[in-house]
Amino acid sequence: QVQLVQSGGGLVQAGGSLRLSCAASGLAAGTYAVGWFRQAPGKERTFVGGINGNGGRTDYADSVKGRFAISRDNAQNTVYLQMNSLKPEDTAVYYCAADRRPWGPAQGPAEYDYWGQGTQVTVSS
Repeated sequence: QVQLVQSGGGLVQAGGSLRLSCAASGLAAGTYAVGWFRQAPGKERTFVGGINGNGGRTDYADSVKGRFAISRDNAQNTVYLQMNSLKPEDTAVYYCAADRRPWGPAQGPAEYDYWGQGTQVTVSS
């Protein structure tokens, strides 16, 4: 059974940093791409960024480029989303998702097969 378990998140002031983790079980490390998405109240779930299976390629939404960074530790089967210079508009529930294909990462939520439970990130002004 595949599980993605998220940790991290919380409340931070604007300009601060947070790191989210996404630990996978039931998937062999390095064999899947991971995307990070976020959803604010009343809005659609949108792509934040992603990383391919071997960690050699990342992709980011324009709104977070230069502020967010995604990495993975395949020895721990965990992917990280480091968020710096946070802004109030980054406030949302953040989700990690796994795509069983190791290339990519894809930007569309429908491309992903498994989802984490979501974690709230709130940035105060």
